[in-house]
Amino acid sequence: MGLSAVIITFNEERNIARCIDSLYGVADEILIIDSGSADKTIEICKEKNVKWIQQIWLGYSAQKNFGNQQAVNDWILSIDADEAISSELKEAILQVKSNAPLSVCSFNRLTNYCGTWIKHGGWYPDTKVRMFDRRKVKWEGEIHEQLIGFSSAEVKFLEGDLLHYSYYSVDDHYRQTEKFTSLSADDLYTKGYKPGVLKVIFSPMIRFISGYFFKAGFLDGKAGFRIARISAAATRMKYRKLRERYNSSK
Repeated sequence: MGLSAVIITFNEERNIARCIDSLYGVADEILIIDSGSADKTIEICKEKNVKWIQQIWLGYSAQKNFGNQQAVNDWILSIDADEAISSELKEAILQVKSNAPLSVCSFNRLTNYCGTWIKHGGWYPDTKVRMFDRRKVKWEGEIHEQLIGFSSAEVKFLEGDLLHYSYYSVDDHYRQTEKFTSLSADDLYTKGYKPGVLKVIFSPMIRFISGYFFKAGFLDGKAGFRIARISAAATRMKYRKLRERYNSSK
């Protein structure tokens, strides 16, 4: 069974080499879909001798679906540039390749936050479906894209972790929060969603309490507290931006 690893990139010089290196020996094709990087991303891809295609940004799901269709193989491993497969996961994938192909496979994602591996607060195991047959499965959704076209009964869970190098600094986290809260607010506005006053007031607090206490984020030390605090701030920011969308449309 041939396996194509598909990665979408934009200015990923900090991460892409690690991602590609982790795929050697398991992926039969490594395909980069780049949306106009201005850093050394493409230069690194050329050095690594992997296939790359320039494609103007289509949106998260559309960009990934485009990449899947350009791949040589029907069996796809979808991985982000800031991710890498662990040695244990690599062995599990190789075992799947040596047997009859399946429709979809899932595995856990373990996130590194500013140098700390996060195992609580709702961030782990963070199980993801990332291996699939493109003839049956596709991406859908504008912000938090997800795969559709299969049932939970079809999913085979693989041992090992997908290593996610999410944020190198707290500033990185805040910048990403600013970006995604804007996208979320736009999405909610397009759908006509209007949260009640109580939801706007109490959701940030509930978000913090849930992540830090109920989901044991405190066990991750200072990193766990920062994550819970920024998650609460992101909830507040999302609703503030949504309110601004409605106010500006009056």
